[in-house]
Amino acid sequence: MSIVDNKRVAKNTILLYIRMLFLLLIGLYTSRVVLQVLGVQNYGINSVIAGFISMFGIITSSMSSAISRFITVELGKGNLGRLKKVFSTSISVQLFMGLLIVFLIETVGIWFVSNKMQIPLGRDVAAQWCLHCAALSTFISLMDIPFNSAIVAHEKMSAFAYMTILDALLKLGICYAIYISPFDKLITYSILGVAVSMITTSIYWIYCLRKFEETSFSFHFDKVLFKEIWGFAGWNFFGQTAWILNSQGVNMLMNLYFGVVVNAARGVADRVNSIIQQFVTNFMMALNPQITKSYAAGDKEDAFKLACRGSRFSFYIMFILALPVMLESHYILKLWLVSPPENTDVFMIWTILATLATMLGNTLVTLQMAHGNIRHYQIWITIFGCLPFPLTWIAFKLGSSVFVAYYIYVASYWGLIFVRYYLVHEMTGIPAKMYLGGVVAKTHFVAFVATIVPLELRLVMNEGIIRLLIVGAVSIISSLITIYTLGLDKSEKTFMQNKFNDLVISKFHK
Repeated sequence: MSIVDNKRVAKNTILLYIRMLFLLLIGLYTSRVVLQVLGVQNYGINSVIAGFISMFGIITSSMSSAISRFITVELGKGNLGRLKKVFSTSISVQLFMGLLIVFLIETVGIWFVSNKMQIPLGRDVAAQWCLHCAALSTFISLMDIPFNSAIVAHEKMSAFAYMTILDALLKLGICYAIYISPFDKLITYSILGVAVSMITTSIYWIYCLRKFEETSFSFHFDKVLFKEIWGFAGWNFFGQTAWILNSQGVNMLMNLYFGVVVNAARGVADRVNSIIQQFVTNFMMALNPQITKSYAAGDKEDAFKLACRGSRFSFYIMFILALPVMLESHYILKLWLVSPPENTDVFMIWTILATLATMLGNTLVTLQMAHGNIRHYQIWITIFGCLPFPLTWIAFKLGSSVFVAYYIYVASYWGLIFVRYYLVHEMTGIPAKMYLGGVVAKTHFVAFVATIVPLELRLVMNEGIIRLLIVGAVSIISSLITIYTLGLDKSEKTFMQNKFNDLVISKFHK
């Protein structure tokens, strides 16, 4: 990767991390307030409704990946005319898909919530309001995708930094509004969530229309281009089915077999995991366009190096944050929520472990999308990836505990690392030594070594604020030292040393 590209990735990552630190503080506070104000039952209803809606989100995420890929590729090729066609066709497609999804939610969704879900007595109307608002929010997010894809493709991450900070402040305002609202708390929370979506989406549109020439939309529908985008999205939709079934499908099974209290615990665990994962998402958001552009330009070797480095560093970034959280999950939840839903700490640990497994494959997904021929890949990933849902269903029918769902999920996704590599290797030729040795083996070894000392401390000390501070500090120090000594190659160590000298030693001499 060129020096210019390195600087761009670093700059964009720093901007996104500044944003993330701010969002972390607000996110932790708003999650606590929302849980306390709504109560466990309402929080569980909101969580399971959101899970149900995200099952329709298979279409959303599939189209998002397709549109982002086509916009980024055309930018890499420098074809403005084709880029305008891609954008305008994307808007037309999203409008159609948005109306279709709203129709499905307002028919199938209403039937399911009314007849199948375990909703506490007297909360049916609130649950339906929650569903209506979620449908509208889904439509808004679909229409937002082409504009967000343009921002990412142009690598204008400062726009995300400012806009998501605004989004967080507006959600902070929602917390206060539901606290003082004399109306139903869950209904108020749902309606205000739609309002925030409308405000932020409008600002994104205005920004893109002013900054990017290709976003000057006209009602253009290119049949050939539509077939290309839809064909790509169709196979991506096929692959996304596995993730939706394993996350939100299992969430629905938990509701059917264990009720909304378990959904509340899972919702809190997912919230903590998503906060940690956002740090990695920021890094990947800055890196993914570079992988796609390198591959589109024919520089496969550079794309392979970027993909492997991205996998390792995304794992390291999440592991540094995740290790102290997993070791002290019980006490952290008590400090944060006072009375968290039962089993939230266990759910949180297993959720984070599953996400660590997916970190190792994220850049391979970007690589295969840049390649473009995803049919074979998506068929096999879906077959293997869908296994947790039926296995969990069978386990619940046989009377297994709720924890079995997590055991199955983690085991499946760790095995999927190797399935994913084999398929991407077939398409692109990425070497086994570079990925299996340089990424999978190295990250696992680093994680094992870094965990030894903080885990020993946790086992010998009594739970409390002193142990939290010591274990947290030792976890971070142990992770950083182990990553530097065992997890980086020679060029990366040299780069880190030079940056340290530039930032610290030079300032000291001044």
